[in-house]
Amino acid sequence: MENLGQAFGLRPLKVKRDRLKQPAQDKIGRMKRIVVIVSEPKSLATTRGHLLLALRSAGYEVHAAAPVDASTVRWLTENGIRFQPMPMERAAIAPFGDVRLAFRLYRMMQELKPQVVLACAIKPIVYGIPAALMAGVSRRHALVTGLGYAFTDRHKSMRWRIVNLVARCLYALSLRCATTATFQNQDDREDFRRLGLLGRTPANVVDGSGVDLDRFKVARLPAEPRFLMVARLLRDKGLAEYLGAAKLVRAARPEAQFDLVGDKDPNPAGFPLSEVEAAVGDGTVHYRGPVADVREAIAQSRIFVLPSYREGTSRSVLEAMAMGRPVITTDAPGCRAPIVPGVNGLLVPVGATASLADAMIRLIDNVEETNAMAANSRAIAEQRYDVHKVTDDMMEIIETELRSK
Repeated sequence: MENLGQAFGLRPLKVKRDRLKQPAQDKIGRMKRIVVIVSEPKSLATTRGHLLLALRSAGYEVHAAAPVDASTVRWLTENGIRFQPMPMERAAIAPFGDVRLAFRLYRMMQELKPQVVLACAIKPIVYGIPAALMAGVSRRHALVTGLGYAFTDRHKSMRWRIVNLVARCLYALSLRCATTATFQNQDDREDFRRLGLLGRTPANVVDGSGVDLDRFKVARLPAEPRFLMVARLLRDKGLAEYLGAAKLVRAARPEAQFDLVGDKDPNPAGFPLSEVEAAVGDGTVHYRGPVADVREAIAQSRIFVLPSYREGTSRSVLEAMAMGRPVITTDAPGCRAPIVPGVNGLLVPVGATASLADAMIRLIDNVEETNAMAANSRAIAEQRYDVHKVTDDMMEIIETELRSK
């Protein structure tokens, strides 16, 4: 069987040496136990994998709670991380199911009696953090990885207003139960403070989830103008703007090519697959569907595009930067953070299809500028977004709070 660590793209982890001296223990010498709760199981090996391995290497007994995914469970088991199955509908609004989820989380934490709980994304936070408080868990960390549909609908529909109100109330209640909150960009933290959702809970910021620079190596920049967007098929990722801009650019620069990678999503803001298929049919875009490994698609592209309405910090942007690709994205929270305009990419207004097309044409026509941006993208990824640096930052947040107990 293929090594699952290689399949998920994880390499041996560099852990600060002082963390390897002795196991993490509580005041009476018992190994400290941490539970990490996520709603997307594959993220345990991909996005959170390096952090889980760092916690294990530092001597924690690590438990991961998520819906069941067979390959992820095997990877966790191979790496000494205990899996706790936790049925959870990531995007669905299901009051009765969510009540059951909260009760299951409470029972799990009563049985495990962890010293630390780390809840990642909205459902684990809004149900897991209060459950941890009721179960007597002393350190309760909320990792806000992005605000999603509940905070990003540009048309302010009635459905969105209801979802936004509910999400704000749930966040306000749960974050007041947290001992620490961590955000992946400054804008999200400031918005939560402005909206009064944090209360007195201390809030940190880290540079996204980081990117594995050993896995995402610099690839030669193709000469042909080929654009790539990697995202789930959601309206708030800017799918309509990408397809619209592609049509405008192809009319002016017929040699331009446009690729799209991503899977369908049950989110209320899901983008119709029929519209993507229509763009494929008229030659506007090549839709590659979901792929297990995006490196080939990035290597074949010259310019990476993500016209998203809002992000935590986009993992796909960081991966493209690590492979030496200039980025066109929006001047929006979580999107603008990795971009120095004119240095490693360009920023355009949210929802501005014509401006997006103009930015694409600029990078087609200015070869030397594009090449310089490509090199700068890798340099910025190395300086700020190395997964080992971000993992160390997260470990420091967790261990600092434990020491202050």
